[in-house]
Amino acid sequence: MNDKYGRKINYLRISLTDLCNLRCKYCMPENGVGKIEHDSIMKIEEVIKIVKVMVKLGIDKIRLTGGEPLVKKGIIYLIEELNKIKEINEITMTTNGILLYEMAENLKRAGLSRVNISIDTFDKEKYFDVTRGGNLEKVLKGIEKCKEIGLTPIKLNTVLIGGFNDDEIDTFVNYTLENEVDVRFIELMPIGQASDWHKEKFISNQIVLDKFKELIPVKSEDISSPAKYYKLPVSKGKIGFINPVSCNFCSNCNRIRLTSDGKIKPCLHTNEEIDILTSLRRGEDIRSIIVNTILNKPKEHELNENGFIPIIRNMNSIGG
Repeated sequence: MNDKYGRKINYLRISLTDLCNLRCKYCMPENGVGKIEHDSIMKIEEVIKIVKVMVKLGIDKIRLTGGEPLVKKGIIYLIEELNKIKEINEITMTTNGILLYEMAENLKRAGLSRVNISIDTFDKEKYFDVTRGGNLEKVLKGIEKCKEIGLTPIKLNTVLIGGFNDDEIDTFVNYTLENEVDVRFIELMPIGQASDWHKEKFISNQIVLDKFKELIPVKSEDISSPAKYYKLPVSKGKIGFINPVSCNFCSNCNRIRLTSDGKIKPCLHTNEEIDILTSLRRGEDIRSIIVNTILNKPKEHELNENGFIPIIRNMNSIGG
Protein backbone atom coordinates (compact mmCIF):
# COMPACT_ATOMS: atom_id res chain seq x y z
CA MET A 1 0.00 0.00 0.00
CA ASN A 2 1.20 3.52 -0.80
CA ASP A 3 0.83 6.57 1.40
CA LYS A 4 -0.46 9.84 -0.05
CA TYR A 5 3.09 10.82 -1.05
CA GLY A 6 3.48 7.73 -3.21
CA ARG A 7 5.80 5.85 -0.84
CA LYS A 8 5.27 2.09 -0.74
CA ILE A 9 4.90 1.11 2.93
CA ASN A 10 6.07 -2.49 3.22
CA TYR A 11 8.21 -2.51 6.39
CA LEU A 12 6.86 -3.02 9.91
CA ARG A 13 9.02 -2.62 13.01
CA ILE A 14 7.49 -4.27 16.07
CA SER A 15 8.55 -3.49 19.63
CA LEU A 16 7.77 -6.68 21.52
CA THR A 17 8.59 -5.36 24.97
CA ASP A 18 9.82 -2.21 26.67
CA LEU A 19 11.87 -4.35 29.06
CA CYS A 20 15.60 -4.76 28.62
CA ASN A 21 18.47 -6.56 30.32
CA LEU A 22 20.63 -3.42 29.98
CA ARG A 23 20.13 0.18 31.14
CA CYS A 24 21.92 2.19 28.45
CA LYS A 25 22.26 5.78 29.65
CA TYR A 26 20.90 7.43 26.51
CA CYS A 27 18.01 4.99 26.21
CA MET A 28 16.57 4.20 29.64
CA PRO A 29 16.36 5.80 33.10
CA GLU A 30 18.83 4.45 35.65
CA ASN A 31 16.08 2.70 37.60
CA GLY A 32 14.62 1.10 34.50
CA VAL A 33 11.18 1.67 33.07
CA GLY A 34 8.03 2.09 35.09
CA LYS A 35 6.02 -1.07 35.48
CA ILE A 36 3.30 -1.42 32.85
CA GLU A 37 0.31 -3.59 33.58
CA HIS A 38 0.71 -6.99 31.95
CA ASP A 39 -2.61 -6.67 30.13
CA SER A 40 -1.42 -3.46 28.47
CA ILE A 41 1.28 -5.32 26.52
CA MET A 42 0.49 -7.15 23.28
CA LYS A 43 0.39 -10.90 23.60
CA ILE A 44 2.27 -12.96 21.04
CA GLU A 45 -1.03 -14.11 19.53
CA GLU A 46 -2.15 -10.49 19.17
CA VAL A 47 1.06 -9.55 17.38
CA ILE A 48 0.44 -12.37 14.91
CA LYS A 49 -3.17 -11.25 14.30
CA ILE A 50 -2.10 -7.67 13.60
CA VAL A 51 0.69 -8.79 11.27
CA LYS A 52 -1.70 -11.00 9.30
CA VAL A 53 -3.89 -7.97 8.61
CA MET A 54 -0.91 -5.81 7.69
CA VAL A 55 0.56 -8.26 5.18
CA LYS A 56 -2.69 -8.09 3.23
CA LEU A 57 -1.96 -4.36 2.85
CA GLY A 58 1.55 -4.93 1.52
CA ILE A 59 3.81 -5.41 4.55
CA ASP A 60 6.42 -8.01 3.60
CA LYS A 61 9.35 -7.16 5.87
CA ILE A 62 9.29 -7.45 9.68
CA ARG A 63 11.86 -6.23 12.21
CA LEU A 64 11.52 -7.31 15.83
CA THR A 65 12.81 -4.84 18.40
CA GLY A 66 12.33 -3.89 22.04
CA GLY A 67 13.44 -2.97 24.64
CA GLU A 68 15.35 -6.16 24.13
CA PRO A 69 13.35 -8.63 22.01
CA LEU A 70 15.28 -11.67 23.27
CA VAL A 71 13.87 -11.23 26.80
CA LYS A 72 10.32 -11.62 25.42
CA LYS A 73 8.79 -14.95 26.39
CA GLY A 74 7.67 -16.85 23.32
CA ILE A 75 10.06 -15.11 20.93
CA ILE A 76 11.03 -18.35 19.15
CA TYR A 77 7.37 -19.34 18.72
CA LEU A 78 6.56 -15.88 17.34
CA ILE A 79 9.30 -16.11 14.71
CA GLU A 80 8.14 -19.60 13.74
CA GLU A 81 4.58 -18.36 13.26
CA LEU A 82 5.63 -15.26 11.32
CA ASN A 83 7.79 -17.45 9.12
CA LYS A 84 4.68 -19.40 8.12
CA ILE A 85 3.07 -16.28 6.62
CA LYS A 86 3.84 -16.59 2.91
CA GLU A 87 3.66 -12.84 2.21
CA ILE A 88 6.61 -12.12 4.54
CA ASN A 89 9.96 -12.10 2.74
CA GLU A 90 12.23 -11.24 5.64
CA ILE A 91 12.19 -11.38 9.44
CA THR A 92 15.01 -9.49 11.11
CA MET A 93 15.85 -8.37 14.62
CA THR A 94 17.65 -5.57 16.42
CA THR A 95 19.22 -6.79 19.66
CA ASN A 96 21.85 -5.76 22.18
CA GLY A 97 23.43 -9.18 21.65
CA ILE A 98 23.73 -10.19 25.31
CA LEU A 99 21.65 -13.36 24.79
CA LEU A 100 22.63 -14.04 21.19
CA TYR A 101 25.28 -16.68 21.83
CA GLU A 102 22.84 -19.02 23.56
CA MET A 103 19.84 -18.28 21.33
CA ALA A 104 21.27 -17.77 17.83
CA GLU A 105 20.83 -21.34 16.59
CA ASN A 106 17.19 -21.53 17.69
CA LEU A 107 16.51 -18.10 16.17
CA LYS A 108 17.89 -19.15 12.81
CA ARG A 109 16.05 -22.47 12.93
CA ALA A 110 12.80 -20.63 13.65
CA GLY A 111 13.22 -18.48 10.55
CA LEU A 112 15.06 -15.31 11.58
CA SER A 113 16.88 -13.91 8.54
CA ARG A 114 19.57 -11.75 10.15
CA VAL A 115 20.40 -9.48 13.09
CA ASN A 116 21.42 -5.92 13.81
CA ILE A 117 23.45 -5.67 17.01
CA SER A 118 23.68 -2.46 19.03
CA ILE A 119 27.24 -1.88 20.21
CA ASP A 120 28.62 1.58 20.97
CA THR A 121 32.11 0.71 22.16
CA PHE A 122 34.70 -2.07 21.97
CA ASP A 123 36.10 -1.04 25.35
CA LYS A 124 34.92 -3.39 28.13
CA GLU A 125 34.96 -0.79 30.87
CA LYS A 126 33.18 1.85 28.79
CA TYR A 127 30.61 -0.71 27.70
CA PHE A 128 29.97 -1.68 31.32
CA ASP A 129 29.55 1.99 32.20
CA VAL A 130 27.26 3.16 29.37
CA THR A 131 25.03 0.06 29.64
CA ARG A 132 25.10 0.18 33.46
CA GLY A 133 26.45 -3.33 33.89
CA GLY A 134 26.63 -4.97 30.45
CA ASN A 135 29.19 -7.64 29.57
CA LEU A 136 30.88 -6.86 26.25
CA GLU A 137 32.35 -10.39 25.98
CA LYS A 138 28.84 -11.86 25.70
CA VAL A 139 28.08 -9.56 22.78
CA LEU A 140 31.32 -10.41 20.98
CA LYS A 141 30.66 -14.14 21.45
CA GLY A 142 27.19 -13.60 20.03
CA ILE A 143 28.61 -11.89 16.95
CA GLU A 144 30.99 -14.81 16.35
CA LYS A 145 28.16 -17.33 16.81
CA CYS A 146 26.06 -15.53 14.19
CA LYS A 147 28.98 -15.65 11.76
CA GLU A 148 29.49 -19.33 12.49
CA ILE A 149 25.89 -20.40 11.80
CA GLY A 150 25.23 -17.98 8.94
CA LEU A 151 22.80 -15.64 10.68
CA THR A 152 24.06 -12.97 8.33
CA PRO A 153 24.66 -10.34 7.05
CA ILE A 154 25.44 -8.84 10.45
CA LYS A 155 25.03 -5.12 11.02
CA LEU A 156 26.53 -3.37 14.03
CA ASN A 157 24.64 -0.23 15.08
CA THR A 158 26.86 2.36 16.76
CA VAL A 159 25.43 5.59 18.14
CA LEU A 160 28.08 8.31 17.92
CA ILE A 161 28.31 10.12 21.26
CA GLY A 162 30.60 13.09 21.74
CA GLY A 163 33.09 12.58 24.56
CA PHE A 164 32.28 8.88 24.80
CA ASN A 165 33.12 6.90 21.69
CA ASP A 166 34.33 9.48 19.17
CA ASP A 167 37.85 8.34 20.12
CA GLU A 168 36.99 4.83 18.83
CA ILE A 169 35.98 5.79 15.30
CA ASP A 170 39.23 4.26 13.97
CA THR A 171 38.51 1.01 15.82
CA PHE A 172 35.03 0.66 14.36
CA VAL A 173 36.05 1.57 10.82
CA ASN A 174 39.06 -0.74 10.85
CA TYR A 175 36.92 -3.57 12.24
CA THR A 176 35.48 -3.89 8.72
CA LEU A 177 38.91 -4.66 7.27
CA GLU A 178 38.88 -8.29 8.44
CA ASN A 179 35.21 -8.76 9.34
CA GLU A 180 32.42 -9.16 6.80
CA VAL A 181 29.98 -6.97 8.72
CA ASP A 182 28.38 -3.57 8.23
CA VAL A 183 29.30 -1.04 10.91
CA ARG A 184 26.62 1.66 10.88
CA PHE A 185 27.18 4.97 12.62
CA ILE A 186 23.90 6.47 13.85
CA GLU A 187 23.48 10.08 14.90
CA LEU A 188 22.23 10.58 18.45
CA MET A 189 18.55 11.49 18.24
CA PRO A 190 16.51 13.70 20.60
CA ILE A 191 14.17 10.98 21.85
CA GLY A 192 13.04 10.50 25.45
CA GLN A 193 16.01 9.93 27.74
CA ALA A 194 18.41 11.00 24.98
CA SER A 195 16.88 14.47 24.52
CA ASP A 196 19.24 16.11 27.01
CA TRP A 197 22.17 14.01 25.80
CA HIS A 198 21.47 15.20 22.26
CA LYS A 199 22.01 18.84 23.26
CA GLU A 200 25.42 18.17 24.81
CA LYS A 201 26.84 15.12 23.02
CA PHE A 202 25.54 15.22 19.44
CA ILE A 203 28.18 14.91 16.73
CA SER A 204 27.52 14.57 13.03
CA ASN A 205 28.51 11.45 11.12
CA GLN A 206 30.44 13.79 8.84
CA ILE A 207 33.29 13.52 11.34
CA VAL A 208 33.93 9.95 10.15
CA LEU A 209 34.03 10.93 6.48
CA ASP A 210 36.37 13.79 7.28
CA LYS A 211 38.68 11.43 9.13
CA PHE A 212 38.68 8.65 6.49
CA LYS A 213 39.02 10.36 3.12
CA GLU A 214 39.76 6.99 1.51
CA LEU A 215 36.24 5.65 2.03
CA ILE A 216 34.61 4.66 -1.26
CA PRO A 217 30.84 5.11 -1.78
CA VAL A 218 28.91 1.86 -2.26
CA LYS A 219 25.65 1.92 -4.20
CA SER A 220 22.74 0.65 -2.13
CA GLU A 221 20.37 -1.87 -3.68
CA ASP A 222 17.56 -0.67 -1.39
CA ILE A 223 16.60 2.99 -1.91
CA SER A 224 14.49 2.89 1.26
CA SER A 225 17.47 2.00 3.43
CA PRO A 226 18.27 4.85 5.84
CA ALA A 227 21.99 4.11 5.58
CA LYS A 228 24.45 5.45 3.00
CA TYR A 229 27.27 2.96 2.60
CA TYR A 230 31.01 3.27 2.04
CA LYS A 231 33.97 0.93 2.33
CA LEU A 232 37.70 0.99 2.73
CA PRO A 233 39.53 -0.01 -0.47
CA VAL A 234 40.47 -3.50 0.78
CA SER A 235 37.88 -4.16 3.47
CA LYS A 236 35.59 -7.18 3.78
CA GLY A 237 32.81 -5.16 5.40
CA LYS A 238 31.14 -1.80 4.86
CA ILE A 239 30.60 1.44 6.78
CA GLY A 240 27.10 2.85 6.92
CA PHE A 241 25.87 6.28 7.98
CA ILE A 242 22.37 6.91 9.30
CA ASN A 243 21.87 10.66 9.52
CA PRO A 244 18.33 11.41 10.66
CA VAL A 245 19.37 14.78 12.10
CA SER A 246 21.89 16.26 9.67
CA CYS A 247 20.34 14.76 6.53
CA ASN A 248 16.89 13.19 6.67
CA PHE A 249 15.88 10.27 4.45
CA CYS A 250 12.12 10.74 4.72
CA SER A 251 11.42 10.84 0.98
CA ASN A 252 12.07 7.09 0.71
CA CYS A 253 10.72 6.02 4.10
CA ASN A 254 8.82 2.74 3.78
CA ARG A 255 8.11 1.91 7.43
CA ILE A 256 5.61 2.09 10.22
CA ARG A 257 6.06 1.00 13.82
CA LEU A 258 4.03 -0.98 16.31
CA THR A 259 4.79 -0.37 19.99
CA SER A 260 4.68 -3.08 22.62
CA ASP A 261 1.45 -1.61 24.04
CA GLY A 262 -0.28 -1.81 20.69
CA LYS A 263 0.09 1.70 19.26
CA ILE A 264 0.95 2.36 15.61
CA LYS A 265 3.53 5.08 15.06
CA PRO A 266 3.55 6.38 11.48
CA CYS A 267 6.87 8.15 12.13
CA LEU A 268 9.57 7.60 14.73
CA HIS A 269 10.01 11.33 15.32
CA THR A 270 6.47 12.22 16.23
CA ASN A 271 4.43 11.80 19.39
CA GLU A 272 1.46 10.73 17.28
CA GLU A 273 0.31 7.19 18.12
CA ILE A 274 -2.82 5.33 17.09
CA ASP A 275 -4.22 2.69 19.45
CA ILE A 276 -4.88 -0.55 17.58
CA LEU A 277 -4.73 -3.04 20.46
CA THR A 278 -7.94 -1.82 22.10
CA SER A 279 -9.82 -2.13 18.82
CA LEU A 280 -8.40 -5.61 18.22
CA ARG A 281 -9.54 -6.78 21.65
CA ARG A 282 -13.01 -5.37 21.05
CA GLY A 283 -13.27 -7.32 17.83
CA GLU A 284 -13.41 -4.14 15.75
CA ASP A 285 -12.08 -3.64 12.22
CA ILE A 286 -8.37 -2.85 12.58
CA ARG A 287 -7.76 -2.86 8.83
CA SER A 288 -9.36 0.57 8.46
CA ILE A 289 -7.16 1.93 11.27
CA ILE A 290 -4.02 0.66 9.53
CA VAL A 291 -5.11 2.01 6.14
CA ASN A 292 -5.85 5.44 7.61
CA THR A 293 -2.52 5.50 9.45
CA ILE A 294 -0.56 4.69 6.31
CA LEU A 295 -2.45 7.22 4.21
CA ASN A 296 -1.75 9.95 6.76
CA LYS A 297 1.91 9.14 7.35
CA PRO A 298 3.79 12.47 7.65
CA LYS A 299 5.79 13.64 4.66
CA GLU A 300 8.89 14.12 6.83
CA HIS A 301 10.04 14.61 10.40
CA GLU A 302 10.57 18.04 11.92
CA LEU A 303 13.77 17.42 13.89
CA ASN A 304 15.42 20.54 12.53
CA GLU A 305 12.39 22.81 12.72
CA ASN A 306 12.13 25.63 15.26
CA GLY A 307 9.88 24.62 18.12
CA PHE A 308 10.36 20.88 17.54
CA ILE A 309 9.11 19.00 20.61
CA PRO A 310 11.32 15.98 21.44
CA ILE A 311 9.63 12.60 21.55
CA ILE A 312 8.30 11.85 25.03
CA ARG A 313 8.74 8.11 24.98
CA ASN A 314 12.14 6.54 25.53
CA MET A 315 13.55 4.58 22.62
CA ASN A 316 13.17 1.29 24.53
CA SER A 317 9.38 1.62 24.42
CA ILE A 318 9.18 2.75 20.77
CA GLY A 319 11.30 0.11 19.12
CA GLY A 320 13.51 2.43 17.12
